[in-house]
Amino acid sequence: MLVFLDGGQSEDNATLHLNEMNKSKYAHKRPWKLTFSYGRALQVSALNAWGGNRDNETSAQQTFLRRAAANAKASTGEYEESTGR
Repeated sequence: MLVFLDGGQSEDNATLHLNEMNKSKYAHKRPWKLTFSYGRALQVSALNAWGGNRDNETSAQQTFLRRAAANAKASTGEYEESTGR
C-alpha cells in the first residue's frame, strides 16, 4: 500500500489528484494500492463549518464525512467531481 499525504494541496486538488492516479489505465497493473492519509485536506472545510461554535458541530461532522467519503472514492478512482462523490 502506498499512502499519500496532502502536501499542502487544497482539499479539491488532493482528492482530484488521488482519483486521477487511481483511474489511470495502468492502475490495475500496480502491485500496490494507492490511498490517502490527509490532514488538512480532510479538516479545513469541517473546521470552517464548525467555527468554534457548538451549534455547528453537526454541520461540521457532516462536512468531514463528505470529505472522507470523497477521498475514499478517489482511492478507488471512482470520485466524480461534478457530484462531489
